[in-house]
Amino acid sequence: MLAGPATLREFGAGTDLCYGSRREKEAPYMISLADYSSRDGLGLAEVVARKEVTSEELIEAALAAIEKVNPKLNAVLQTLPDLAHAEIRNGLPRGPFAGVPFLIKELVLHAKDVRCDQGSRLAQGFVPSADTELMTRFRRAGLVLVGTTQTPEFGYNPTTETTLFGPVHNPWREGHSAGGSSGGSGASVAAGIVAVAHANDGGGSIRIPASCNGLVGLKPTRDRIPTGPDSADPLCGLAIEFAVSRTVRDSAALLDCVAGADVGAPGLPVPPARPYRDEAGADPGKLRIAWTATPASGAKIHPECARAVQATVKLLEDAGHTLIEDRPRFDWDEYLEKVHVIWAVFNVLSADLAAQTMGRKPGPDNLEAVTWACYEEGKRFSAADLLDSMAHGNLLSRKVGAFFQNYDALVTPTLARPPVPHGEINQDQKGMSAMEWTRSVFSYCPFTSVFNTTGQPAISLPMHWSETGLPIGVQLVARFGDEATLIRLAAQLEQARPWQGRKPPVHAST
Repeated sequence: MLAGPATLREFGAGTDLCYGSRREKEAPYMISLADYSSRDGLGLAEVVARKEVTSEELIEAALAAIEKVNPKLNAVLQTLPDLAHAEIRNGLPRGPFAGVPFLIKELVLHAKDVRCDQGSRLAQGFVPSADTELMTRFRRAGLVLVGTTQTPEFGYNPTTETTLFGPVHNPWREGHSAGGSSGGSGASVAAGIVAVAHANDGGGSIRIPASCNGLVGLKPTRDRIPTGPDSADPLCGLAIEFAVSRTVRDSAALLDCVAGADVGAPGLPVPPARPYRDEAGADPGKLRIAWTATPASGAKIHPECARAVQATVKLLEDAGHTLIEDRPRFDWDEYLEKVHVIWAVFNVLSADLAAQTMGRKPGPDNLEAVTWACYEEGKRFSAADLLDSMAHGNLLSRKVGAFFQNYDALVTPTLARPPVPHGEINQDQKGMSAMEWTRSVFSYCPFTSVFNTTGQPAISLPMHWSETGLPIGVQLVARFGDEATLIRLAAQLEQARPWQGRKPPVHAST
């Protein structure tokens, strides 16, 4: 079934999913949409804790925001009003985000009895029977699930434009990409629907929508966030779960809530010396920071993306840091060939699992054209091909790790271009080979994916807006396990050039 931009799936407790608008008669709420959408997650939790607003009123504000802006965005797929209110009635944990509305991306993470289509006709209708560990931790933080957001098919796309549900629009400019694969979450947070939303990142899928929508997008260190019980090191270790937000302190506080291995997890980075929230606003000291506006491929990037980096370098120099133009060097074409194997095999695994679960057969009638091309090619790769690609990733990690022995951090553009118009990166493009698709994907985000391979923490910050009003992110990268340095630097930049007051034309408050 195709769902147009103005239709939502509403899921009431004890009912089947249905497509349609929200209830006509809603309980009144005491917080205005302008006030609600101007606060970050911790700010919303604070007004609940002071009893100025109830959790129920925040939920109604979030649902009203969805009803107001989602017809223009097509970012939210499903609303869960009855489940949200039932969760509040049953008593919320006393976490730092108690009572704050939350959205989850329909990929990897599962919420019990909440439909998860994964952006695919093949997986359409899948309803998991249990929460994943991360969903349990989100709930423990006090976040209240109010709905789900769009993702491209199986997450292999830097934009979110599905055959199944249509494109997600950028709230800064309709008809342009909100990024991918967490584009639905990115657009929702930027437009004021929620202050923070779930996202995940296998090649940039937290940082890309953060850049496209003017948000904070932190990709933590590999294994920092639990992915159990369904998987361990998804996408051969390239992918990690977390969120997008509007403030550094929200990302830091949420990381405190959800970080740490779950039972039986295969690995765990060194735990932090103190809570990450304490790092937001802490003095980073005087750091030695590399920067570059040149991708490993050597290709030219858009001048606005280069300007964003140059302006950020100036801010960091003004703060007393030492900035040196330098970058990790490696063979880009070899890297693409190896990471392509991993993504193609992942497409096979995703499609076959969906087919087995839903009793369907993968094919061009239920997979987008490029997904089908990746599936067919992935079937031809051997176990030796996959192990060889993972071995290449290990060697690359050592090389990049050696680079970071000389630097505390690296500054790059997040993307090679500002948010692209819809249709330029088309997962349903007929006649495109799997390798052509991989090259197209990573030419748009040539700075992000290598740090999925190395597992290092990286963050995209909204440091620049183009002359035409589109947000452009700047990426900061730190050594493996050193989210603390990223959060200190990010908070320093946030203070130097605040961004939270910027609002896109499509916003809950307007």
